[in-house]
Amino acid sequence: MVLALILDLGLLSKKSKAVSIRQAFFQTVFWVALALAFFVFVYFEDGHIKALEYISAYLMEWSLSIDNIFVFILIFSYFQVKDRNANRILLYGILLAIILRIIFITVGVALVKEFNWILYIFGAFLVYTGAQMFFVNEAKEFEAEKNTVYRWLSKIVRITGEDNNGRFRKKINGKNYFTHLFAVLVLLATTDVIFAFDSIPAVFAITQTKLIIYTSNIFAVLGLRSMFFLLKGAVDKFVYLRQGIATVLVFIGTKMLIEYFDVHIPIWVSLIVIITCISTSMMISFFKNKK
Repeated sequence: MVLALILDLGLLSKKSKAVSIRQAFFQTVFWVALALAFFVFVYFEDGHIKALEYISAYLMEWSLSIDNIFVFILIFSYFQVKDRNANRILLYGILLAIILRIIFITVGVALVKEFNWILYIFGAFLVYTGAQMFFVNEAKEFEAEKNTVYRWLSKIVRITGEDNNGRFRKKINGKNYFTHLFAVLVLLATTDVIFAFDSIPAVFAITQTKLIIYTSNIFAVLGLRSMFFLLKGAVDKFVYLRQGIATVLVFIGTKMLIEYFDVHIPIWVSLIVIITCISTSMMISFFKNKK
């Protein structure tokens, strides 16, 4: 995992260079193939149950990460971040996402071990989040003036619309100003927190094995940078993806809640539901766009 992180955030991240669609495609394929290879490893090491838990958790986290990427794209588009700067900002944003997930998972594992009933709170939260995501249409464009975090940030620091050659600060008339790249970084950080709140309870519904929780999350985050450049022009192509993810969240939350009545849904059923919901939402989006 450490070597993979170094490769993705180090060797494959030339900070001031744009990533082509071709590069993004092959890098994305590489990271997905690596995640699937780990599935095979878990199968031979720990058996088919743990392997199914891992692949279910990975697909759940991966689909949520795609939704996260779409939000990133909207933010970058609004602030007109140049591709050569986008790579560096994404590096910081993804590194922060990894750190936040590790912290949230560690806290979550400790809470579940001490207070097992917290799983039912996680379940109720996922049902609520999924229902809200399904019925509330998200704006197709990011609007800074309506964003609470950006309005708060603009009140406490001076922000300029210039990027100052990729730097975060610039002096204007002897006063320090923060560039819009700094604002983008802050917005990515808050987005990471929001998605961590969704993804961590979801993975606890699938498995409580620490190794699987950590690895499925990290593998889902690996390659987000390349996926950003791959999906940059496809924000409006997957219009029903959010409904697919929302359905999965409601199912996972319900699965957690009914365990109170000693009703346990097999892991292979969860895997089928996750694959069906995500693939169906993508297919419907594809046919709608084609029409």
